[in-house]
Amino acid sequence: MKAAVVRAFGEPLVIEERPDPEPGPGQVRVRVEASGLCHTDIHAAHGDWPVKPNPPFVPGHEGVGLVEKLGDGVTHLSVGQRVAVPWLGKACGRCEHCLSGWETLCEQQINTGYGCDGGYAEKMLAWADFAQPVPDGISALEAAPLTCAGVTTYKALKVAEVRPSQLVAVSGVGGLGHLAVQYAKIAGATVAAIDVSDEKLRLAAELGADIVIDARKEDVGAVLQQHGGAHAAIALAVNEAAFASVNSGLRRGGKLVMVALPAHGTIQVPIFDTVLRGTSVIGSIVGTRQDLAEVFQLHAAGRTRVIYETRSLATVNESMEDVLRGSVKARIVFDLGAGK
Repeated sequence: MKAAVVRAFGEPLVIEERPDPEPGPGQVRVRVEASGLCHTDIHAAHGDWPVKPNPPFVPGHEGVGLVEKLGDGVTHLSVGQRVAVPWLGKACGRCEHCLSGWETLCEQQINTGYGCDGGYAEKMLAWADFAQPVPDGISALEAAPLTCAGVTTYKALKVAEVRPSQLVAVSGVGGLGHLAVQYAKIAGATVAAIDVSDEKLRLAAELGADIVIDARKEDVGAVLQQHGGAHAAIALAVNEAAFASVNSGLRRGGKLVMVALPAHGTIQVPIFDTVLRGTSVIGSIVGTRQDLAEVFQLHAAGRTRVIYETRSLATVNESMEDVLRGSVKARIVFDLGAGK
């Protein structure tokens, strides 16, 4: 099988031939049809974060494909079934986080494309209990971005406890942000979309954003305060200044939900204003298996649109550069057979 491999941090990925992986007990082998390109994959390839993967490895945590082979003990999946393999590749299932519905906080978790090989390959392994069945009617190409970009923003809005009539700011309209806008509208919120790209601001408006803010020309915090301040701000732009500006636009009692992960990123939180105004700063990391099931249900019901462009896996290095330049409208999905 062909796979795109990180041989060393910061170097171009190498397309190489590898033997087909064999599933162990509780695992399945998936013939990958589509795999989305997430900014996290670039951080992984560059070794940006304090906890680093171990090269050589195959990135990718938005892999979608057909179950090809079952490992011992797997009875709830079948050969030929379409599944998605998300960032949460495996959790222990026994700790307090797993048992209380917060498996994404499990300290024993293994992350797809980071702690084990991921979806930038023609075939991959997945732990069967965490391979999410994809409902009929959802193509592999659409399911791929939902597997991370979708479930991550959906969970962030849950963490923010968004309610109808509230003002929600979505900072960064791209692969994640275009879905965040839609989930906020489904929740009944008024949505303010923030970006530095005319194309992405137009996209946000097309998807239902009520307010669009061009951070190149406008003071984000001031504009949000003119509308009463945001009840919640979902921080998706990989830029420290964007976190600070949207935080300044919160109303009293508002919540800044941090999702994007700039390398070595920090923000200053003004203690006096935070205490007196009762605002919160919260981290939100991906979503659970149940969250992903709900994301798929919404899409199958026609409630969301996935904006993406397809490319071949051979373009992986230039595609990553395009993401870093901000020249991608929403999501890149590598087509490994779904378009055939």
